[in-house]
Amino acid sequence: MDGAVAQRLGERLVHEAMLVEQREPVEAGARHDHLEVVAAAGAVLDAELVGVRKRTAQQGFETFDSHTAMLLTGVPLAGMQEIGLFPLGIVLLPTERVPLHIFEPRYQELVAECLELDSEFGLVYADENGVREVGTLARVSEVLERFDDGRLNIVVEGGLRFRVERLTRGRSFMTAEVESVDDEEGDVDSEVAARAAGSFRALAALAGAETEAPDEESRQLSFELAAQVELPLESKQQLLESRLEQERLELVAELLDDARLALMATRELGERAKRNGSRMAE
Repeated sequence: MDGAVAQRLGERLVHEAMLVEQREPVEAGARHDHLEVVAAAGAVLDAELVGVRKRTAQQGFETFDSHTAMLLTGVPLAGMQEIGLFPLGIVLLPTERVPLHIFEPRYQELVAECLELDSEFGLVYADENGVREVGTLARVSEVLERFDDGRLNIVVEGGLRFRVERLTRGRSFMTAEVESVDDEEGDVDSEVAARAAGSFRALAALAGAETEAPDEESRQLSFELAAQVELPLESKQQLLESRLEQERLELVAELLDDARLALMATRELGERAKRNGSRMAE
């Protein structure tokens, strides 16, 4: 990653040796293979805790032809809306920022329209099992670089969540009618929020990362914390589909505690290896 990308994205906790890293742009491409939308309860790939730079975009999707889609402008979802979909091998959480390298003409077209209309597209997690029905509206927050051949390096930021209700036709990229996914009513226990925030601070301190103090009263605290740490894809999708903030906070606290324990174990093994190496040298 060049300095400009690193500077714009800032620091991020990742599992790979649990060191602070920056994100490499995801190769945002897809072949014209057939993938179907699968239910939220459908199977999800088991994913290890790995750095984003090791991830490649999941390839595969189908081209449709019929009517023209209406891209969603920058307003909250109200009832059924039609948007362009971008299937990728990543899960984008609300508030999360991800760099993408756009090289396929159809997605260049999608991104160009979003920039022109100040609109959003839907990013949905895809693997060989299909495309998840719950995704995230993504807005291009910055264009980092434009290439003469039309390719783009951009940064997208996650916004509202949606559920795919019906696939539509008519564009080179996939389109669908979607509805918003809203949280159910329910209070959040302040102790649960404090625990999740504390788990994040403990992990950040252990990793030596400089982070802003989390706002424990934020309605999106679970997403704001999870967006700063590399997590397994199935866990991120579970967070995305959950409609209870307290449930998400409990899961985030567990995931952060597991990541901290993993970092401690990794460092302990590293120290043992160093000591063993020193004895062998003697």
